[in-house]
Amino acid sequence: MKLLTAAFLACAITVATASPTPQKRANPQGIDISHYQGTVNFNTVKANGLSFVYIKATEGTSYTDPDFSSHYTGATNAGLIRGGYHFAHPDESSGATQANFFLAHGGGWSSDGITLPGALDIEYNPSGAECYGLSASAMVSWIRDFSNTYHSSTGVYPVIYTTTDWWTTCTGNSAAFASTNPLWIARYASSIGTLPAGWSYTTFWQYADSGPNPGDQDEFNGSLDGLKKLALG
Repeated sequence: MKLLTAAFLACAITVATASPTPQKRANPQGIDISHYQGTVNFNTVKANGLSFVYIKATEGTSYTDPDFSSHYTGATNAGLIRGGYHFAHPDESSGATQANFFLAHGGGWSSDGITLPGALDIEYNPSGAECYGLSASAMVSWIRDFSNTYHSSTGVYPVIYTTTDWWTTCTGNSAAFASTNPLWIARYASSIGTLPAGWSYTTFWQYADSGPNPGDQDEFNGSLDGLKKLALG
C-alpha cells in the first residue's frame, strides 16, 4: 500500500529496476486505493476492464480514511466487487482491538457476492522498527488475535496482505495462517516469486504501485467466477 517504506522499496529494486510495464492480463484485474488517490472515477475503472477494488478503511485504532465512504459507494455503484483493508500497527494495541475498530468502520463482510473479505495490511512499519518491536512469536500471536476476532464476527478469515521479505523477517516465516487466510502478496516484478511458508499460491498479487488505473495494480489468481465465490464466502 502507499505506506510502504524505503525498506520495501529497496527490496523491490533488487528484483526489478522499475514497476513492470502494464500489460493485458487474463486473470481479473483490480486496484487498491486510499485517500491518496483522491476522487476516483469508478465508471472509468470499470470500463477499463477492472473487476475489483480494495479500499483503505482504517489504520491502527484511531485513523479512518476520509475517502473510504465515497470510494466504497462509488465502487459499488459502478458494479465493482469491493472490500476494505486495515493498515496494522501491532505496537499500538492488540489484534482484537484493531480488528474490532476495522469492523466498526467499514471492514465488515456479508455474503452478497460483491463484498470481499476484509484485508489485514501487515507490513513494514512506516515510522519505526520494521517489526514494530515485536518478536516473531508475538507477531504471530497478534495476527492470530486479529484474524480470529474478524472470523468470529463475520464467519470468514481476513485476507493477509504482506511481502515475503517482511513475513519471513517478522513472523519467522510462519505457516500458521496458510490453511485459513487468503494471501495477498506484494511484489513489483514480472513474477510472484517465493511465497511465505505454507501458502502454495497467492489469491491476490499486487504487481505494481502505479499503472493505467488509480492506485496500486492488482490481479486475482483465478477466474471472475472464482472472485465472486470469494465474495460469497
